[in-house]
Amino acid sequence: MNHAILLISCRDQKGITAAVTSFIFHNQGNIVHADQHIDEQSNTFFMRIEWALDDFRLKREDIQPAFAVIANTFNMFWKLSFSDQKPRVAIFVSKHLHCLYDLLWRHKTGQLFCDIVLLVSNHPDARKVADDFSIRFSEFIIERHNKAEQEKKQIELLNAEKVDLVILARYHQILTKQFIGHFESQIINIHHSFLPAFAGSNPYLQAYERGVKVIGATSHFVTEELDEGPIIAQDTVVVSHRDSLEDLKRKGEDLEKVVLSRAVRWHLEKKILCYGNKTVVFD
Repeated sequence: MNHAILLISCRDQKGITAAVTSFIFHNQGNIVHADQHIDEQSNTFFMRIEWALDDFRLKREDIQPAFAVIANTFNMFWKLSFSDQKPRVAIFVSKHLHCLYDLLWRHKTGQLFCDIVLLVSNHPDARKVADDFSIRFSEFIIERHNKAEQEKKQIELLNAEKVDLVILARYHQILTKQFIGHFESQIINIHHSFLPAFAGSNPYLQAYERGVKVIGATSHFVTEELDEGPIIAQDTVVVSHRDSLEDLKRKGEDLEKVVLSRAVRWHLEKKILCYGNKTVVFD
């Protein structure tokens, strides 16, 4: 598809929708998708609008400076992108490979529009997977004494590969402020619990001992506050007293795959806007 996509946020005020749609109309654009939302608590306007470029009068490189006039009028935060631009993705993983396999299969079958250019791990377990899918694999053994040095090398590698999105597919390392600062709103994590409940290293055991009736999974952007970043997607599955600890883990891992892939797909389709510690998802 030859489409342009605008993501917009600003203070809510009269005339925003009219100005944006008129800009597209007067340049012979055909709107194929439009959605908007107003957060009444913060008086913030959000919009995602997508239009076909087949007969659009402006060249791609001329759209941004032309729209900037409207954006400045309304003091917008905005981002222009194009539907045929494939983001370059790196997946970080440790020893649990179920989310990795799921993402690679969805990518291979055309469900995720991106180029997966790199697999990064602190263990060798995923090397065979990378070979099977013909993806570059880099292992960084991380200990307390070398964490800063190894992260610096990882950042250099990601920059060299021009990576647009980092996916933590059960990567069992806490990223430092230095790393996160290089990829703000570009790191998506999957957490094996329904945040903020049962956080930590063994949530399924906590859930099992508590006798819960649902378990969940949460995908979120990574920030400096551990597991406190803006939530993109969540889901739950019903469990009962009949489920063993292994049953909970199996059901939880199935859920993790679905929730993570959903969050990644929305990000690749430019459907997410962050504000504060929340997200608007135009799903």
